[in-house]
Amino acid sequence: MNFKDKVALGRTGLRVGRIGVSSSYGAPAEVFEEAFDYGCNYFTLGTFIKGDSRQMKKAIKNLVSQGKRNEMVISVFSYAHHPYLTRFFLKRSLRSLGLDYFDVLLLGYFNKPPSESILNGARRLKEEGFIKHIGISSHNRQMFKELRPIPDIEVIHVRYNAAHRGAEQDVFPFFNKPERPGIVSFTATRWGKLLNPKYMPINETRLTAADCYRFVLSNPMVDVCMMGVKNVQQLRENMAMMEMGMMDEAELNRVRKIGDYAYHQ
Repeated sequence: MNFKDKVALGRTGLRVGRIGVSSSYGAPAEVFEEAFDYGCNYFTLGTFIKGDSRQMKKAIKNLVSQGKRNEMVISVFSYAHHPYLTRFFLKRSLRSLGLDYFDVLLLGYFNKPPSESILNGARRLKEEGFIKHIGISSHNRQMFKELRPIPDIEVIHVRYNAAHRGAEQDVFPFFNKPERPGIVSFTATRWGKLLNPKYMPINETRLTAADCYRFVLSNPMVDVCMMGVKNVQQLRENMAMMEMGMMDEAELNRVRKIGDYAYHQ
């Protein structure tokens, strides 16, 4: 299986490229547009405080003006943790983009299940057509099990990389059903530390970002692996792995070994 084919984002009915792009790493709009040409159609941007989304917004506007809105899956983070503020910043973001709706509202970052008032606020946004699906992001893996009885949560963002593989025990087994939510991973490179020779075992060649993305996507439970790039060179280096497909067991074991070493440093 190569990584060029789009897959279902869980039970949402959306089709997504295996690599998603984040707005917060300083790339110019042209990089996001080229990423879309590579098949990266899952875009995430922030509505409030976190990151600078101006260049991604510019890219989204350009792509929409080319008639490509229906090919895109645009997700937006709300860090407000308050239904009124979430509504305010989401609608402001929609106006700034000239869009009628976002595909996914991501409630980020929650360490425990969101309150009913927050969920009800998100449900109202969905009923009114401002969003199509509700998602949530968290570093607390144990929390995801508590979300299973909440059918409104259709997308989850979970940390998963070679050094932090706890989702393999704490998250993935509890969502291993056809009607599961879409699963999106973040921090594939462990904030760059998995690329640093300082964290490599002796006599091991350092990992590339593409190695880290391939490792994550070799887990069949992951629909989308988020990517952060600063320039077109990084994008093209990463996208070279799209032709390579899933790692074999020897490659996976090598990356696990490096991840274990990095984790204990």
